[in-house]
Amino acid sequence: MKRKIIEFKDYSFQYRVQSEPTLKNINLTIYEGEKVLIVGPSGSGKSTLAHCLNGLVPFYYSGKVSGELFIDGENVEKKNIFDLSKIIGTVLQDPDSQFIGLTVGEDIAFKLENYCIEQSEMKFMVKESAKLVDIDKELEASPYKLSGGQKQRVTLAGVTVDDVKILLFDEPLASLDPLTGKSAIELIDNIKVKNNKTMIIVEHRLEDVLHKNIDRIIVMDGGEIIADTTPNEILSTDILKEIGVREPLYIAALKYANCKITPEINPESIEKINLDNCKDKIKAWYSNIEESNIKEDNSPILEVEDLSFSYSEEKKILKNVSFKINKGDMASIVGKNGAGKSTISKLICGFYKPTSGKVLFDGRDIANKTIKERSEKIGFVMQNPNQMISKSMIFDEVAFGLRIRGYSEEEVKERVYKVLEICGLYKFRNWPISALSFGQKKRVTIASILVLNPEVIILDEPTAGQDFKHYSEIMEFLVELNKQGVTIIMITHDMHLMLEYTNKVIVLSEGEKIADDTSINILTNNKVIEKANLKETSLYELAQKCEIDDEKSFIKRFIDYDRRVR
Repeated sequence: MKRKIIEFKDYSFQYRVQSEPTLKNINLTIYEGEKVLIVGPSGSGKSTLAHCLNGLVPFYYSGKVSGELFIDGENVEKKNIFDLSKIIGTVLQDPDSQFIGLTVGEDIAFKLENYCIEQSEMKFMVKESAKLVDIDKELEASPYKLSGGQKQRVTLAGVTVDDVKILLFDEPLASLDPLTGKSAIELIDNIKVKNNKTMIIVEHRLEDVLHKNIDRIIVMDGGEIIADTTPNEILSTDILKEIGVREPLYIAALKYANCKITPEINPESIEKINLDNCKDKIKAWYSNIEESNIKEDNSPILEVEDLSFSYSEEKKILKNVSFKINKGDMASIVGKNGAGKSTISKLICGFYKPTSGKVLFDGRDIANKTIKERSEKIGFVMQNPNQMISKSMIFDEVAFGLRIRGYSEEEVKERVYKVLEICGLYKFRNWPISALSFGQKKRVTIASILVLNPEVIILDEPTAGQDFKHYSEIMEFLVELNKQGVTIIMITHDMHLMLEYTNKVIVLSEGEKIADDTSINILTNNKVIEKANLKETSLYELAQKCEIDDEKSFIKRFIDYDRRVR
């Protein structure tokens, strides 16, 4: 019989600043060696549940606790946050916020230094932990200069260095490119198999996590557990769709075609699923959908010509990159972590000066335009919201750009309230920013730029950390802006976003442009996928399994249909 390692008994928690409990009467048992995925919309309580496990609740986030929580057989009432850190290692969605050391080796060793481990033993343990996650060649490097995937490996090494029993992952895929995210899921699975660790993953990207076996999915909504069963059982119901969690795309397609999904057909992954009774229905559904044809404006609004950038002669970040973005485009810039995507946006906005090449806006070179002058036409939303926020209150942060431009308080209030409503933040309008989650802060920064109505908006990972409901709200708002003539450029790792919303894709690899095409053509080009760390969509695999000759047409028709009915 498996040993209980985590047990919630009638457990509730209410934050000190809230009028209602965030967690309500939780009863949950997790057994040693299990790999469990926790999903739910924003505000469902899944992050709070994770905070209860690692001690952030109630030691950092104070509030009222009732019921009992046992970890490794002991009531947490008898433990402090330091005691819990010896049992549970936490990997945060924002690796930068977890770094302590000046080098990778120092950062991994930090926990051992607190335990006063002898230095020779410490060095051995650090090397072994680094080897486990394949980061041992970077021990002398600064963690801040690594790619997103490498940063995740460093934080993982740091929490496994002292042989914790439970590993807790909070949105581990949020800042990773598709292939690196896939590797991260494989790495998590590898550690579990080798060391029989208990793994708890909190993640919005359900389909990506299901790349490797998951024992159970715990679904949360409104502070309660509404389902706790196997992936096959969960995907055979509509529970995810009902609460606003994105289902895998191949599951959505099967449901649109009225295929019966049961646990027996193994719906948990596109590789395992049995489609014997679904192929004819999928083909019939596909043949009955008309493809839409969108007319595009071919007038360039933003042009990048032979753009190069480097910090030094040895390390060139961008190499002679050229592309055009037309008026009214919804474009995405994709590629592996460290390919130069964010650097291009900073060159366009004037934060960096190019080594060579130029940027044109409406046909005019903007080399002599200041950052402020460029910001009148081009809005930029950074990947890390903490680097943009300058005010303590949400309303003041979103209103800041309007106020310094001299708008009346009446107009400021009207425009701020409108954009807060659309970004799902209206009910928080009088809150301090410090009370928000990482994903909510992200929405605040998007709102602060959207409120200014620029001609071009560049968004760096706009939907990272967002649940499907808020993802859809933000993207549909961007679509409405786009219909009004605003050009949207998104730097993203989200292949779903790229497929659904962008008509043009620029692909970068090692600082060079390797493709400039439609999203469907990109995600059916194996050479580009491999070189840029992208990942095939499960719709492509579904079309192949159902023996549909034109996979591109199938994907396009699915996207058109999905947008209409959603």
